[in-house]
Amino acid sequence: MLLKLSNRTKQYIYSATVILLLTLLCFLFREYIHYYVVALIFLVAVSILAIVYDIIPVLITALLSGFILNFFFINPVLHYKIQAYENILLFFIYLFIALVGVLIINKIRKQEIQLRDEVEKEKTINLYNTLLNSLSHELRTPIATIIGSVDTLKDTSLSTEYKNELLNEIEIAALRLNQQVGNLLNMSRLETGNLVLKKDWCDVNELIYLVIQKLINKYAKKIVFSQNDQLPYVKLDGGLIEQVIYVLLHNALIYTPDTAIVEIATSIIDDKLQIIVKDNGLGIPKEEINNVFDKFYRLPKSKAGGSGLGLSIAKGFVDAHGGNILLNLPDNGGTEFIVTLPSEISYINSLKNE
Repeated sequence: MLLKLSNRTKQYIYSATVILLLTLLCFLFREYIHYYVVALIFLVAVSILAIVYDIIPVLITALLSGFILNFFFINPVLHYKIQAYENILLFFIYLFIALVGVLIINKIRKQEIQLRDEVEKEKTINLYNTLLNSLSHELRTPIATIIGSVDTLKDTSLSTEYKNELLNEIEIAALRLNQQVGNLLNMSRLETGNLVLKKDWCDVNELIYLVIQKLINKYAKKIVFSQNDQLPYVKLDGGLIEQVIYVLLHNALIYTPDTAIVEIATSIIDDKLQIIVKDNGLGIPKEEINNVFDKFYRLPKSKAGGSGLGLSIAKGFVDAHGGNILLNLPDNGGTEFIVTLPSEISYINSLKNE
């Protein structure tokens, strides 16, 4: 049974192995290189090890390289005795530079780690501030709507029509709350790595129809679905991909003019499922392309509403499938999102379509 080595033990072994290999290589060519060059090679190796490993293993490696330099390369070779004074001076200068270099590099590493931790801490604080600001706006509005509508419904003199309007507002506000809570839960699953795919055979056309039915009555804009009747069943997490499609269509409907047309199409290319959602709206600035999938990011001057989590969650779900999602800006305007997913295709369904 093999013993599991600790990280520190591995560092000792790897550091010593590097020096021993360099010693063997230099010793084979000792007739062609001066020991000054060997000392320089050892210094470079020790410096690189100091960047990667902890200080104690590297300090020991620096001492080891010094004794190896003396024993194998400084006359008399294969003896620790040094005859020439200049060689004695070189030996101690080498040890001094090697040891001081290790200490300096280690100090720089600690300062770099400390600086990185401070930056990460600042990013985390900014992230939580953004989250709180987003939630304070996104949750307050529907909660206020629900509370106000419920208080109004207590008035027994209200007409049936007005009561139905209030109940409809409560439903819309509750659905908005549910969506925001769902977004937070999904983001939490992605951040903590607790997302587990539940793959099964799916009819992607049906998934798209389900999403369109959820949206078509809420927006007057036209949704054009180019159904691919030859599309086979594919194995994926239908619930997650349905949410991806919902986010892309919902964003296209919200952030485009009333006259815009939103299109969605599917295909199988090189055993990969491709879903394209595009619109002929105003598009987005080119300099914002790299930011649209960031958490809590919203385009400048975009209309109120939304937490900026939708596209980030969609990208996380696609990444979990081993796929990718890209944003293109067509020459004729608008936006185009291309989702590509590695897919296991149903052979039976393929035969049926043929």
